[in-house]
Amino acid sequence: MNILVDALPETVTIDGEEYPINYDFKSCLRIILAFEDNSLAPQEKQTVMLANLYPKMPDNIEAATERAGWFLNGGRENEEEQEITGPRVYSFAKDASYIYAAFRQTHGIDLQKENLHWWEFLALFMDLGSETMFCQLVSLRKRIKEGTATDDERKMAQSMGELIEVPELDDRTIEEKEMYEAFMKAVREGEQHASV
Repeated sequence: MNILVDALPETVTIDGEEYPINYDFKSCLRIILAFEDNSLAPQEKQTVMLANLYPKMPDNIEAATERAGWFLNGGRENEEEQEITGPRVYSFAKDASYIYAAFRQTHGIDLQKENLHWWEFLALFMDLGSETMFCQLVSLRKRIKEGTATDDERKMAQSMGELIEVPELDDRTIEEKEMYEAFMKAVREGEQHASV
């Protein structure tokens, strides 16, 4: 698939049948936001993904999930291409206003008024200008996490408080989260009994 010469996909093929997908960037961002939501377990995130992407749910959920991943990754089939490397330096939830402003500043696009295909959005997102606040913030976060920031940059990051922090993704299952909560409850109860 070449975005320069091929039509952008509006369907995916599952078990030989074409299924329409909600290919607009806002539907896909809702999925990404669900994956960034640490209160959701992986099974819940998958449910949000399938419900938002497929107007008609395919029977083969495993294949539908695989094709959804392919689509959300911009059509990349190669697993090596899909591997995320390096520290997490941005969040569509936390940085929404900066991303919106960066699209306006770099591309002259008002994301509130435009109807972009997800792959168009991804291509434009990867080319946001380095002079935007979003890109400067991402660059600073990366240098802080990699330990290459200057003393002045570290001081500036400290003064920025929560703005500089990007929460890590929590991929624990529902059962793992429940076990952790039960453990922490027991610890808190033990601390209360010890202080009496």
